[in-house]
Amino acid sequence: MITLSDVHKSFGTNAVLRGVDLQVARGSSMVVIGGSGTGKSILIKSILGLVQPDSGTITVDGKDVGTGDRDAFLARFGMLFQGGALFDSLPVWQNVAFRLLRGALKRPKAEAREIAIEKLRRVGLSADVADRLPAELSGGMQKRVGLARAIAAEPEIIFFDEPTTGLDPIMSGVINDLIREIVTEMGATAITITHDMTSVRAIADNVAMLHGGKIRWTGPVADLDRSGDAHVDQFINGRATGPIEAIR
Repeated sequence: MITLSDVHKSFGTNAVLRGVDLQVARGSSMVVIGGSGTGKSILIKSILGLVQPDSGTITVDGKDVGTGDRDAFLARFGMLFQGGALFDSLPVWQNVAFRLLRGALKRPKAEAREIAIEKLRRVGLSADVADRLPAELSGGMQKRVGLARAIAAEPEIIFFDEPTTGLDPIMSGVINDLIREIVTEMGATAITITHDMTSVRAIADNVAMLHGGKIRWTGPVADLDRSGDAHVDQFINGRATGPIEAIR
């Protein structure tokens, strides 16, 4: 469903993507791993068209992401942001229904609220949360609200940016389980970027390792421990020594 072919992107003299090749099958869950600053977020932004690659091609369903109706293209995507990115001044239900209250997906306010409450229930939050402000919620609850917003418009493709950052191990497990269940139920195509190996093993069908601006290895999550790539082996085992140099 998503194909990147020889994608390059530099910012000044900093070459972030140096010929990325990646394919994500329809209905599959791809997790992209790699250290901080390796370009994982730029990869997602490039697919969304928020960043324009210097060269190479990115297609969704065979169509270049830089062509066609931009609003219709973005309507196919949902996104769970790393820090939640909730609007502080809006009650929870309006955060969840944000896309449903404006633009091409606009619904009547009462209908949007009903959908928001349904999605909140899907992520384990009761209806009484709907009228609270984000600041009144715990970090785990805020992350669930972000997940409810990501799925509110029934997107075909969902991106998860470090979905368990800042959460304790138990809540991280809850979020991982929810992501896996929801992606499967919706039949969505998912790309997650993370360095949390517990999330990788819980969420992924396939894994891709991004290092040095290229995909070092990609394959089924079941093959991760026997990838045969020294970079992957060092990363997934958290070793200080190996081909990946730690910044000191």
